[in-house]
Amino acid sequence: MLEELTNIEGLEVYTPLGVRVGNITGVEVDDEEGNISGLLAEDTNPNLVEMGAPLLIPFRWIQAVGDVIILRHFPEEIPIPAPSEFGMEEYKE
Repeated sequence: MLEELTNIEGLEVYTPLGVRVGNITGVEVDDEEGNISGLLAEDTNPNLVEMGAPLLIPFRWIQAVGDVIILRHFPEEIPIPAPSEFGMEEYKE
């Protein structure tokens, strides 16, 4: 499953059932190990990710990379935690 990073950005991500999750816009790299630890998906499906928020997908969830990215696992829904859960003030646009 080795791909050049430039080939991964822009790919669409799908659940194991074929539901679109979003588009890859960035890659998170573990500085110590030098491995990819996650992929940042934006323009996410609001039916899967609350408010269509950006999502960091753990690399271990990825099953295949080709013309699209297929996940081996994806929860039914990903809620956005309240800022207070992180000790932060509420976000206001």
